[in-house]
Amino acid sequence: MPDLPEHFNAATFFVDRHVTEGRGARTAFRFRGRCISYAEVAASVDRVAAGLASLGVEIENRVVLVLRDTPAFGASFWGTVKLGAVVVPLNTLMGDPEYEFILNDSRAKVAIVEEDFAPRFAALRARCPWLRAVVVVTVAGAVGAGAASLASTAGGLIKKPGAADPAVLALDDLLSTAPAPAADTFREDIMYWGYTSGSTGKPKAAVHAHRDLVAAAERVGVGIFGIGPEDLTFSASKMFFAFGLGNSLYFPALVGAASVLTPERIEPELAFETIARERPTIFFTVPTLYARMLEVPDAGRRFDLGSLRFCVSSGEALPPAIFDAWQDRFKLELVDVLGSTELLHDFIANRPGEARRGSAGRLVPGFEARLVDDAGAPVPDGAVGHLLVKGPTAAPYYWNRIERTQTTMLGEWIRTGDVLSRDADGFFSFHGRSDDMLRVGGLWVSPAEIEARLSEHPAVLESGVVGCRDADGLTRPCASVVLKAGHQGGAALEAELTAFLRDGLAGFKVPRWIEFVGELPKTATGKVQRFRLRTRPPEESG
Repeated sequence: MPDLPEHFNAATFFVDRHVTEGRGARTAFRFRGRCISYAEVAASVDRVAAGLASLGVEIENRVVLVLRDTPAFGASFWGTVKLGAVVVPLNTLMGDPEYEFILNDSRAKVAIVEEDFAPRFAALRARCPWLRAVVVVTVAGAVGAGAASLASTAGGLIKKPGAADPAVLALDDLLSTAPAPAADTFREDIMYWGYTSGSTGKPKAAVHAHRDLVAAAERVGVGIFGIGPEDLTFSASKMFFAFGLGNSLYFPALVGAASVLTPERIEPELAFETIARERPTIFFTVPTLYARMLEVPDAGRRFDLGSLRFCVSSGEALPPAIFDAWQDRFKLELVDVLGSTELLHDFIANRPGEARRGSAGRLVPGFEARLVDDAGAPVPDGAVGHLLVKGPTAAPYYWNRIERTQTTMLGEWIRTGDVLSRDADGFFSFHGRSDDMLRVGGLWVSPAEIEARLSEHPAVLESGVVGCRDADGLTRPCASVVLKAGHQGGAALEAELTAFLRDGLAGFKVPRWIEFVGELPKTATGKVQRFRLRTRPPEESG
């Protein structure tokens, strides 16, 4: 990692540096068929920073973003950071109660939202006393011509979205002021909050400093993925998530590379179409999307994936069956990685060219890990344990969550909530989340292991395994299974799957019940929400 000066602003490092060092003409984003340069991004960042300053945003104030993956996100993100404020990107799929909670929890002074969110946030203002203004941007319509304004990168901005409410403003109306200089921030100043709730509970904000983004980009973006100036990244995981933020925003920006921005939800056909049209060199998404892309008929012939060097999988354990099928079908390596919002991005990763099926990989250089039992004692190689990690990107605390901070941030170590094992070669295998592990007959059972075996069956698209109580009150594995097109659930297939599982797993790991469902409940990042599957066994429901 570069030896950063004490006074350091991430926006000037990731954006302005390329302009001052003569790389302003290089492409930063590809959006709607247009190349947007670092010089254009830098101009937009300056104008957003000045606009926010005109609204009274100061150093350490929070600014919420509810934006899809467009250049407006990049300009708003870096504009907030350049001003010395704290940027808080939020999932665009949240409900109003969640937005209200986070607006009040963060005490955000300004929210920058897309046009379709304007009425909702205007209504929320009455219940959010710290929210002074809602700034509205639209990405609909033709790309404007003004190279120095956000309109040129965001596709035009609406003019008067909130005439009835003077605190609801069009971003375009704030871009006429002179650019504001970068705030004199310190490298340890907090500049980004990533809200995370896990499977249950209210959202909590893991906080990160300016220097953290540099550390993650150097150690993961360059050190693991080898991203260079000529790369073009494409991430189906959106920038309002910590994983997508690195993939599309600051990983390429470290080295003057570019990313493809697509605001739409990435479905299998759109993923293939975007890769074939834009020619990215690295593709990032979750195992679920890879599984569904494998079901697209004749995709290998219809879509040219030849630009890709490799593909990255994160969010859930990558089943070996998907790893093998992707390699066989498209001759592309799936590089599985493991990270968290608390550690900003990845800390365990496979390396391109040497990815190991069924493994999350080895430690990213600069990070340390310990596997411990329930009492905190180290476990030997081959045994499962709770994962503790420390490294240069670790969040020091959760905002206003003292108890959660004390149970998660253990000095320099972060208790990730993941359960893994490690082999003698230093490769880690993911077994699930601590609260997902099952205790069956006194023995630990990993849902991920059962799900991986199910994915090897030709009829199974995906599955979720949880614990259910039988008539005696004992915990037994229970599987919810989504079938591939052309397959029909029923007693015969259930018996076939049970026999298939018994052929590959110890008897106590085989699910007592298997139900066939149309889809699994998931978070917006693609993770199965197993707590929503923890119901009565199918045969006892009704």
